[in-house]
Amino acid sequence: MCMVNNKLRKFNYISLVLILICFGFTEPQSSKIDTNSKIKAVFLYNFTKYIEWPSEYKNGNFVVGILGNSTALYKELSLMSKTKKVASQDFEIKIYSSAEEIQDKVHMLYIPDAAANSLNVAVNKLKGKSTLIVTETPGMSVQGSGINFVIVANRQKFELNKSNVEGHNLKVSKSLEDLALVVK
Repeated sequence: MCMVNNKLRKFNYISLVLILICFGFTEPQSSKIDTNSKIKAVFLYNFTKYIEWPSEYKNGNFVVGILGNSTALYKELSLMSKTKKVASQDFEIKIYSSAEEIQDKVHMLYIPDAAANSLNVAVNKLKGKSTLIVTETPGMSVQGSGINFVIVANRQKFELNKSNVEGHNLKVSKSLEDLALVVK
């Protein structure tokens, strides 16, 4: 009986050590950085340097809309908006739960993969407006988005459909074209 108790005690000790190793040294979920969202936020901000909006879009805040739930990207863009400007415009981030909610002037609309089925509604809603539509789902740049994030050789890249961008009365710089995977 004593030998069984010693084995049981040893098993309990080893189990406790393994539990502490597995769970004791991991970061809490809330403190982890979403690198993908951070990269996309930087890309979105940098797109503003290579695209020209019409003069009537150069006053007031520069509005970046996010369609659906993309909290990590919202957090990254909100942090960025505290220190960055687009030319002389303050950066404003808005979340829309559906494309029908878009009422105001939106400079850039980001449609994450989870909301990809709303692309057609968003494109129709934004007809005649100077809004850059950015997506992250394969094939979206031929379905109406101006820029679509893609992964190529484990690196974040983006497709550019210049005619979709210009169809929203926006001008694309040659530099952005040179950086992009151009889609027609």
